[in-house]
Amino acid sequence: MRVSELRPATGETADIATEDGRAWLTERYRRPAGGYVRLNMVTTLTGAAVGGDGTSDSITSPTDRTILGMIRRDAEVVVVGAESVRAEGYVVPRTAALAIVSRTGRLDGHRLEPAAAGRVMLVVPASATPGAPAGIDVVHAGAGPDLSPVEIVEALRSRGLSRIVCEGGPTLASAFATADLIDEYCITVAPRITPVERPLLSIAGDRELAVAGALMDEAGFSYLRLRPAGRASRG
Repeated sequence: MRVSELRPATGETADIATEDGRAWLTERYRRPAGGYVRLNMVTTLTGAAVGGDGTSDSITSPTDRTILGMIRRDAEVVVVGAESVRAEGYVVPRTAALAIVSRTGRLDGHRLEPAAAGRVMLVVPASATPGAPAGIDVVHAGAGPDLSPVEIVEALRSRGLSRIVCEGGPTLASAFATADLIDEYCITVAPRITPVERPLLSIAGDRELAVAGALMDEAGFSYLRLRPAGRASRG
């Protein structure tokens, strides 16, 4: 699969099926040293975060999955909502921890492979009494019955995890965006029009973003990196 760079306007194209092409793509998604909060999600042209099967699998692409792996390798922890784990199942990243956010502390119907033991955290409010499966570390965050994105990030950073990627779903992603915690939005746009039951992001007010990078593959998928305008020069 060939991918072309639209911005910066280098006009470069790389075949990511090759080692050189993958190195070219990795360089575009690599963050400099230091902590950050990234959002990495896929959406359709109508703003849907899932396809007709109720998961993001049906609106992704091989290039998107390649970029997902690159973003995860650059991170220390991937953050995801418990609802997404129940709906989609989750393969624990090979090189990063997985933090599952749950207000109740219940992971009924979770689909995590047994090999994930020791690399998965369940982040819950201070008042929650979770029933976490064996091998999953419970992390209490905040002091009340609810969790804010700031409390989630602080709890992870207190454990030395400062390179953070939020992978949603829409509720958690919207909360992170509303709290203005996201340093970089990595958004894949699928060339599809779909019904929208739950939009990718639901926030009040406008946010100005600067385009840090834009790619497009031969299948018509776009891969955007956007940063809050005031943070556009950071890495």
